[in-house]
Amino acid sequence: MTATHPTHGHRTAKQGLATGMMVFAAVMLMIAGILAVMRGIAAIAEDEVFVSTPNYVFAFDLTGWGWIHLALGVVAVLVSMGLFQGAGWARATGVGIAGLVIIANFLSLPAYPVWSVVMIAMSAFIIWALCTPRRGDA
Repeated sequence: MTATHPTHGHRTAKQGLATGMMVFAAVMLMIAGILAVMRGIAAIAEDEVFVSTPNYVFAFDLTGWGWIHLALGVVAVLVSMGLFQGAGWARATGVGIAGLVIIANFLSLPAYPVWSVVMIAMSAFIIWALCTPRRGDA
């Protein structure tokens, strides 16, 4: 006679949700990284997309911001590849990179305000998904 364990299916569903959250974070970080690379290239090329705000507290050169966004984007794409492979280092690094993306986008609000707010929200979801505890985590 075999005993059934109703909690086994519940544990599998929770583990599937945690895995799903990790995949969500990896996909979102990949998208955010690619978009940051594109934004960085546009800023380095001094595209006419960006608005010039002369009286902002944090005044930085547009080309400098382009290099910052380009570097963060490349690192975000690399970290997302680590998340897809399930690397342990990628979770903490992903949270750190998403935090830096939030800071960079906050400081570049005057150059492209709507896009900066979208990237801040996207990075917040990435941090949330990466900080969701998985089964077996201490």
